[in-house]
Amino acid sequence: QPDDRGLIGDVPVLRVTRRGPEAVHFVQAALEPGAEVLLSLDWERRFDHMQQHSGQHLITAIVEQMFGFKTTSWELGRQRSVIELDTPSMTAEQIEALERSVNEKIRERVPVMVRELAADDPEIETVRSRGLPDDHVGPVRVVDIKGIDSNMCCGTHVSNLSDLQVIKLLGTEKGKKNKINLVFLAGNRVLKSIEQSYNTEKALTSLLKNGPGEHVEAVKRLQSSVKLLQKNNLNLIRDIAVLIARDFKSKPVQSELFVLHRKEGDSEFMNIIANEIGTEETLLFLTVGDEKEAGLFLLAGPVEAVENLGPRVAELLGGKGAGKRGRFQGKATKMSRRAEVQALLQEFISHRSPEA
Repeated sequence: QPDDRGLIGDVPVLRVTRRGPEAVHFVQAALEPGAEVLLSLDWERRFDHMQQHSGQHLITAIVEQMFGFKTTSWELGRQRSVIELDTPSMTAEQIEALERSVNEKIRERVPVMVRELAADDPEIETVRSRGLPDDHVGPVRVVDIKGIDSNMCCGTHVSNLSDLQVIKLLGTEKGKKNKINLVFLAGNRVLKSIEQSYNTEKALTSLLKNGPGEHVEAVKRLQSSVKLLQKNNLNLIRDIAVLIARDFKSKPVQSELFVLHRKEGDSEFMNIIANEIGTEETLLFLTVGDEKEAGLFLLAGPVEAVENLGPRVAELLGGKGAGKRGRFQGKATKMSRRAEVQALLQEFISHRSPEA
């Protein structure tokens, strides 16, 4: 069970842990030894943990009574809790019957009591337990759910099952070998989950323009439409890339440097252009994405030129890249410096030109 939070005087408690019989409190500021202080407990957190922990005891006891499934471990999470059961599976009917049974016990207002037994008390042998810690000292604490369960436990619990309000079993997930994890909510977490689900349902109703019963089908239709649009968009981008390359090649005199930026596009778009134009003679500097911030770049051309210029281009664009066989590509964070890259490439070409 997670530890408590609160205040010692006006100093927040950051964490509480056990060191043998001592409860060690970690605080933000030093406290005066012997000073009289008011302790303030974060009751909402404590009561939530009480509900989840007592809920776990109840589920563990009932699932073993009904189906013989033993609890091997459990976790009290921030949003949901999980009980690990020593069984490879549970049917939907078993989960439904278990949920019905534990909620019947809640409605019966069964008392929950805490007892302390001496470590050598023979009754300890009759109590459900996973064993005591090696550094345990003093009496042994036992939590009894009257007529249902008796369990060795150091956690905080409700005094009556009615304080649990309700338990909702959310189903099972795959656990360790031949085990499953039973997911549950207890008490106020059920109410919060319902509120969250209702708010989500309202938002979807407004966005999808239909009732809750039609949400799933509406989302499936939207997903199909998006996939079709993405496919059509990709085909158009590819066609544009081919046309751009053909337009460049159709010119009577082709420049030794080809520079292009397009907001819409991807790596494939740039590589298609490079493939269509050819990189034996022409140096290509292609970019896609945001015009001033992040995007992708491709430098393609003669192998020696690209090996020399690629890292410098990446550095100017505030990015990283890698290359081989006359292509250097990567991600950039400073697309606003494309003009500086173009000037660098233009200078390189002018120096290698025979006329220069």
